[in-house]
Amino acid sequence: MTAKLIKGTEIREEILKEIEAEVKRIQEERGVVPGLVTILVGENPASVSYVTAKIKTAKALGFKEIQDNQPETTSEEDLLALVDKYNKDDTIHGILVQLPLPKHIDEKKVLNAIDPDKDVDGFHPVNVGRLMIGGSEVKFPPCTPAGIQEMIVRAGVETSGAEVVVVGRSNIVGKPIANMLLQKGPGANATVTVVHTRTKDLAAHCKRADILIVAAGVPGLVKPEWIKPGACVIDVGVNRVGEKISEKTGKKIAILKGDVDFDAAKEIAGWITPVPGGVGPMTITMLMKNTLNSLKFKLGLM
Repeated sequence: MTAKLIKGTEIREEILKEIEAEVKRIQEERGVVPGLVTILVGENPASVSYVTAKIKTAKALGFKEIQDNQPETTSEEDLLALVDKYNKDDTIHGILVQLPLPKHIDEKKVLNAIDPDKDVDGFHPVNVGRLMIGGSEVKFPPCTPAGIQEMIVRAGVETSGAEVVVVGRSNIVGKPIANMLLQKGPGANATVTVVHTRTKDLAAHCKRADILIVAAGVPGLVKPEWIKPGACVIDVGVNRVGEKISEKTGKKIAILKGDVDFDAAKEIAGWITPVPGGVGPMTITMLMKNTLNSLKFKLGLM
């Protein structure tokens, strides 16, 4: 039996509609809207594209959105001063500094300068600590892991008591999603194993997973024989493996493949995410949700 597709594009639209409705309600009742500032230093094409998508989404939801572009030559001191300015701005509830930054700027210093209560990316050490403690301490879970959890829950996959195997131990995906799924609470209560490049017999661990989350950045790493029949497979990998000509535009576009052999895996798994159109669309969506929640924390609604 072919696996059910967990489509991030569809879940994204569901969540954005929920956010938009809540923004309208809060604006009507309290006279305020979420404020998001995106700081872009330089003109890295990938960063420009990503920031443009964030701006478009925020404005469509009714957010106050500020795009603060700075030249490549901006000093670390000036960038820290800019972050401090938005830390003190009561109309701004989320601050996002787009990475990567120019080499002369210490990324860690800049990210750590963001007010943890406005760190809607969830990368500040304070928010990492809150995530580790869990429960009511959590304010802003990192966006990609939060999207993964939403996808699992909305697909109707049971997490309580499930054997979860996470392939990859990055600070952005692997570690946080493992921590989120082992916490007490809905969409969690799982038994979690994290595997990585030094793990012995990677296949054996994957085979016992009820929920397999693959975030290794290696195209086709997980073979179909590694997948437990009926398992939920979340493929976080987005790997460029070549180019092709788009039938719609006639222009060159990247050929993307995940970390899982999708065509073979879908005949074994119970649920599976496609690449593209799976986890990817959820990241900006959860950034918007974190920004809304930041306002709700400030208003005492959470």
